Amino acid sequence: MKKRRYLMATVIGVVIAVPLLVYTSLYLMQERLLFAGADVDAETIERTGREYPDAEELYISTPDGTRLHGWFVRAHGKRTPLLIYFGGNNEEASGLVPISRELEGWSFLVMNYRGYGRSEGSPSEKDLFKDALFIHDLFAHRKDIDPGNIVAMGRSLGTGVAVYLASRRPLRGVVLVSPYDSITEVAKERYPYAPVSLLIKHPFDSLSRAPLIKAPLLTLVAAEDRTVTPEHSMRLVERWGGPAKVKIFEGADHGSIVSSEGYWESIRGFLEEL
Repeated sequence: MKKRRYLMATVIGVVIAVPLLVYTSLYLMQERLLFAGADVDAETIERTGREYPDAEELYISTPDGTRLHGWFVRAHGKRTPLLIYFGGNNEEASGLVPISRELEGWSFLVMNYRGYGRSEGSPSEKDLFKDALFIHDLFAHRKDIDPGNIVAMGRSLGTGVAVYLASRRPLRGVVLVSPYDSITEVAKERYPYAPVSLLIKHPFDSLSRAPLIKAPLLTLVAAEDRTVTPEHSMRLVERWGGPAKVKIFEGADHGSIVSSEGYWESIRGFLEEL
């Protein structure tokens, strides 16, 4: 009898302990999973400046004293439209400078998140949102930028930042690549056994903000995306408060969508319509 009670107590202990251990690990590791980060070396920065002579390397100090690193490529003209790019969770700004050559007539700005590349600090939802507003306002007041013609473009993680910016500033348009309704909902799909709503510290709830946004939207979706499944993207589009277009790339996944045929043509067409 004692042996049976001991065995039962052991089983109950394991049943309780294992989920708690898993949940604790998920809670503690979520920053590492969500903000994978990206490094950059001096050779890459030097090569970027050499290959893209129009690109200006930037260091911007935020109001709390954190220095952010990135690049600005100015288009020709007195007051140009501006596209601000918010990257995925492992994209570094120097590697994104080539995007500027796909955007004839548009100035291009990309800054590393905190803790990415040569940017200082540590990333969080709160700080990424705060930095996006600061960067937008800083460039909207430049004499060479048309403040009525600023577009936010986000990819994957960066779509949440772009959506937040669009909900707080009057953007001319928004381009979202592999967007999600919220990080919470994506995590629920991936970890159905965990109390995700209680564990997530950075929910990036784009769905609640979408109805507030009246700016035109272009959404690019990879049909075979398993990181952010198309269902999450479509939920966001359905709640968008302004006109919304969707381009689905058959056969593409989360990584390959950017090299899909028609990817940049779709973006340029959207910008021209604006």
